[in-house]
Amino acid sequence: MSHERRWIVLGTDGRHVTLGRHSDPSGEEVATAERALAAQGASGWLAVMEGDYWARMGKPSIMMVRPLAGPAIAFNAAAAAFEEARLRAVQPA
Repeated sequence: MSHERRWIVLGTDGRHVTLGRHSDPSGEEVATAERALAAQGASGWLAVMEGDYWARMGKPSIMMVRPLAGPAIAFNAAAAAFEEARLRAVQPA
């Protein structure tokens, strides 16, 4: 497994965006991400993803750091949706 490590914002539907790849996000960056989620009526979690998103063998691990904008579903459900979306993305065309 790749040792790639990045900070992500994981949405309740499994979508994600990278917040920091080579350094930890600042408190202001996290606050800005949380405000942006709330402004869209969305929520999620600040999380750390380790491993290669695009690897067909194995899967990256996701560790929750903290909720953002009060998610109404469990982190595990969002992580499962993330994995389903990732598997669709890595399928050969």
